[in-house]
Amino acid sequence: MSESAAPLTPTQLGAYFAFTEVSSLLRPAVEQQLREAGGLSYVQFQLLARLGDTPDGHQRMTDLADGVVYSRSGLTYQAQLLEQRGLITRSPSPDDERSTVVAITAAGREVLSAVFPGHIQAVRELLLDPLSDDDVSDLARILGRVSEHLRAAPPRSAARRRKA
Repeated sequence: MSESAAPLTPTQLGAYFAFTEVSSLLRPAVEQQLREAGGLSYVQFQLLARLGDTPDGHQRMTDLADGVVYSRSGLTYQAQLLEQRGLITRSPSPDDERSTVVAITAAGREVLSAVFPGHIQAVRELLLDPLSDDDVSDLARILGRVSEHLRAAPPRSAARRRKA
């Protein structure tokens, strides 16, 4: 960090501390709900949810890693655990032998169905209920802008792969 960096204003520092506090309080509560309802880690839930949200239920492993902002090796391990439970399958890509395609199974969709109601309730109660609809729109807009900024120069493990 450059020594010439201007200090944060009290408002900026307050926003940063509020963001980190909310994140620190929200994630463990959400993770507990996911573990209790489906035996899933937060990353495993993200992986299944992204697969469940695709029209054909499958995606390349590297695209999943990019989407969940998780290291490719870490996601490989999480996918292995899900595969052992029969919630996903992994196979070589028919388009690129170096790629692996991950697909959600019927059992994976069942776990998502069991987890989603409680997940939605937890997110609503913990994050959204104290906010007005306008606040939620502002939050989505602001965090979307920050996400775009951060994705412009992500850590290597979270960088999107270039398409050939």
